[in-house]
Amino acid sequence: MIRFKTIRWKNFLSTGNQWTQLDFEKSDTTLIIGSNGAGKSTVLDALTFGLFNKPFRKINKPQLVNSVNEKDCKVEIDFNIGTREYKVIRGIKPAVFEIHVDGKMLNQDAAAADQQKYLENNILKLNYKSFTQIVILGSSTFVPFMQLPAAGRREVIEDILDIRIFSAMNSIIKDKIRQNREEVKVLDLKKDNLADKVDMQKEFIRHLEEEAQQEIERKKNKIDELNLNIDSLCKNTLSLQKTENVQRSNLESLSFDTTKIRKLGNLRGKISQKVSTLTKELKFFEDNTVCPTCTQSIEEEFRLNKIADAQNKEEELTQGLLDLETAIKEEEDRESQWTALSKEVSKLSNDISQNNTRISGLQRQVGDLGNEIQRITDQLQNRNTEHEKLNQLQEQLNTTYDQLVEFKEDGQYKEFVYSLLRDGGVKTNIIKKYLPLINRQVNKYLQMMDFYINFTLDEEFNENVQSPIHEDFSYASFSEGEKMRIDLALLFTWREVAAFKNSTNTNLLIMDEVFDSSLDGFGTDEFLKIIRYVIKGANIFVISHKDGLQDKFSNVIQFEKVKGFSRMVS
Repeated sequence: MIRFKTIRWKNFLSTGNQWTQLDFEKSDTTLIIGSNGAGKSTVLDALTFGLFNKPFRKINKPQLVNSVNEKDCKVEIDFNIGTREYKVIRGIKPAVFEIHVDGKMLNQDAAAADQQKYLENNILKLNYKSFTQIVILGSSTFVPFMQLPAAGRREVIEDILDIRIFSAMNSIIKDKIRQNREEVKVLDLKKDNLADKVDMQKEFIRHLEEEAQQEIERKKNKIDELNLNIDSLCKNTLSLQKTENVQRSNLESLSFDTTKIRKLGNLRGKISQKVSTLTKELKFFEDNTVCPTCTQSIEEEFRLNKIADAQNKEEELTQGLLDLETAIKEEEDRESQWTALSKEVSKLSNDISQNNTRISGLQRQVGDLGNEIQRITDQLQNRNTEHEKLNQLQEQLNTTYDQLVEFKEDGQYKEFVYSLLRDGGVKTNIIKKYLPLINRQVNKYLQMMDFYINFTLDEEFNENVQSPIHEDFSYASFSEGEKMRIDLALLFTWREVAAFKNSTNTNLLIMDEVFDSSLDGFGTDEFLKIIRYVIKGANIFVISHKDGLQDKFSNVIQFEKVKGFSRMVS
């Protein structure tokens, strides 16, 4: 329970540089009176400004500083929670925000927004909206519970029932679900990427193996083709060698002597010359009987002997010349045969040499192809690198699958928790549990104020009104006085439920001008009975400018304005 002890302020709104202090625990019931503008509602603005950094009325923050002094605006609030004593100090010009716990100021390194969040969530455990529903009622700028939107009503109820933690948890779990979904999305992409890489690596290995086998097969076929060519060339070479051997034997058998034809030619020339000489001599003796040179007569017998002798020699030489021509012709024919055979043997030898060269080249190709086949075979047998890469990718894929399964399972748990923490989950069940109590208490306080209707709230905090004299009524259908009774009944109920839950229970209740416009005389009397005899353990402050109420309160505080400054007169 929060027990507010004192509040004091200076240079705040119309208050001057002197401290104005209010003791919240001095009396059970206190009436604050004063003329309009005297500063009696300043306590509301000072209280909410000190705790929540915003005034209760619609006043801009810079306007909170006293317009005369224009500096050193400050509010200090003392309160207890359990055994701990707290003091909150907040100021403008200069800006001040301090939280003291048991006399020690909390670390000021945090940002003001973080400090404010800590004050609301960890110390007060209620925010501005809930505080004004439980502690304050009635100002013209105040928005009663029934005039709040649905989200605002739920926020107040969650504070009162101390279940706002579920909303905080829900916000946290939503962030975790979002993070989980992002992680799942990343892992899904990673999984698909790795799966593609695994398939590509498998296809690469398969392609390597198929291509290698096809290459080996192509090279083996090429080797077979080359071996066939080598066999064909070897057979052809063997045939050529046999032919060459025969022709060499034939060539050797000719035993051709190249000088013989030359000698026979020379001999033919000499014989031809002698035949020519004899022919001339024969013609001389046949044609002449007297020597044409010396004019001597040639003896007939001598002449005839010379002619006969010349004819015999000419015939012998002519026959010898014919025999020589025959011998030369034979030698020339032998030379021609030898030359032809020699060319043929040379061609055969050249063909054999070319075949041997081609056979050597083909054999080298066969050897190279055999080495390539062995290299490819070795690569196939030693392709561990690609398989290791495949294994690494597969392991990464399996790890990613496991992580994905884990994150998806975690996401399912979070979704389940989220469904429990949503407005329709655990909070609704808790609210359902308290709705009968809330409705019962509201109607109890309405009856105490002689307002006999059956006013109930549903799970969405929409009202249902049943009355013998009213049909199809809602909160908006009632008069301002009736609305005030409902607002008061709700205020008292919220305090009672808060006290029961020990969540946002406080000793302080402040009502601003609730008597001045909306409550009639009869309602006022019933209301005074409630705050005096029904509301227990509370320090109640009523702000009013209505006369005739002073004797109904244990303590009366009056505010007045002197020389433009508000001051408190006890």
